[in-house]
Amino acid sequence: MNRDIIRSERSAKTKKTVRSTLTYILLSFWALIVLFPFYWMILTSIKNYASYNSEYIPKFFTLSPTLENYSSAFTAVPLGRYFLNTVVFTVLTTALMLVVIVPAAFAFSRLSFRGRDALFTLFLSLMMIPYELVVITNYTTITDLGLRNTFTGLILPSVTSVFYIYLLKENFSQIPDELYYAAKVDGTRDLKYLFKVMIPICRPTIITITILKVIECWNSYVWPRLITDDPNFFLVSNGIQEIRENGFGRENIPAMMAAVVVISAPLIVLFLVFRKKIMEGVARGGTKG
Repeated sequence: MNRDIIRSERSAKTKKTVRSTLTYILLSFWALIVLFPFYWMILTSIKNYASYNSEYIPKFFTLSPTLENYSSAFTAVPLGRYFLNTVVFTVLTTALMLVVIVPAAFAFSRLSFRGRDALFTLFLSLMMIPYELVVITNYTTITDLGLRNTFTGLILPSVTSVFYIYLLKENFSQIPDELYYAAKVDGTRDLKYLFKVMIPICRPTIITITILKVIECWNSYVWPRLITDDPNFFLVSNGIQEIRENGFGRENIPAMMAAVVVISAPLIVLFLVFRKKIMEGVARGGTKG
């Protein structure tokens, strides 16, 4: 009897070990597939132009790395200006978005007013509208207001997000109503309750939304390309096209890869630093009760 129990336990442990081993092998293989483009991008960026063009068969390593391409990335085009424009655009857009979505999420989750649920449903239905239609409407509006080639024109269409309001509203709704009623009994105003109770409790989600918005702004391409044709207002995303056309040329791939590495590095660092907060915030957004 004991032998059968021991055998069954050993068999279960063996199956668990085999299952875990296969899982880690598959995850490692998938990680290699995902990370290989980044490795290839960095590898290409440290190859000089002559050695890159002389490779009839691509090599997966280089014996003579160089940083010349990185210096060219800042001298051939005003990449520093593109960075500064992107930082200004990202910071202002993210700050204004938080000013808009936090009170909106609070209103939909805590305040009682006639037609709240119907209004929220209508609000969510805006997510069904194709992005291309919104771009056309925004472009016409911004052009009629004379805001092309301005930071105001770049920022205004991005200061709100239906999805982020929904995500934050779901988090606010998880906070027990008893806290709100107790605060009202003590004479606490709604704004004070929002800043003293709800925002601290939902800080992980707010941080996640902030990081996701920063990534969205940093990668923004279509709208800045439509609304700006002045290089003084180019962002790093649409500055890549300027780099390709008027900087290094279409054939200098190593220099292009160096510029892409420089542009991508801040987002990679941001994600690595705040990855736990992002996962925690997304998990809270998907939990109810």
